[in-house]
Amino acid sequence: MQYDNFLKLTEKKPADKLLGIHLALWYVFNNNWEMAHKTVHKLNTQTACWFYAYLHCVEGDMSNADYWYGQAYMETTTIALETELRDIIKSVFI
Repeated sequence: MQYDNFLKLTEKKPADKLLGIHLALWYVFNNNWEMAHKTVHKLNTQTACWFYAYLHCVEGDMSNADYWYGQAYMETTTIALETELRDIIKSVFI
């Protein structure tokens, strides 16, 4: 799946082909933050850690976010959440 196609997804439930980080991102785009959290927490990749840090930023839990940025080998970001989410999505689809 390409980045632009992902952004156009409008299904009411996730497609069977969406797994892992793609599924977690789908949940965010459908405002199901709890399922995004649960889905990404099961993953063990640098990108998943980055996405998990992002989710904690959205929640305002910066101490947890700092921990997960560290797990992703990244410094805590100061960019806008919308920009960070776009960067995460692009990294997944490159």
